Amino acid sequence: MGYRRAEEVLPAEIIELIQQYVDGQTIYIPRKADCRKEWGEGTRTRQELRARNHQIYEDYREGKSVRKLAEMYFLSEKSIQRIIRNMR
Repeated sequence: MGYRRAEEVLPAEIIELIQQYVDGQTIYIPRKADCRKEWGEGTRTRQELRARNHQIYEDYREGKSVRKLAEMYFLSEKSIQRIIRNMR
């Protein structure tokens, strides 16, 4: 998320109105509801986690224990169990 100077995008009247509430502070203006993106939509993170979870499930089906998978993937045993349960 980048920051833009208010003077570059807002009329002076709006800046003066905002200054009545927050003067010299940084504020976050959320996206409109219909413009929001889901988590991971802007990066490859969602696809990478899906591929990782698929590999964890395949390793489990090939006989690796939950404990071994937790060590291999640096996750807790509970997380591995949850991934396996969700992949079934």
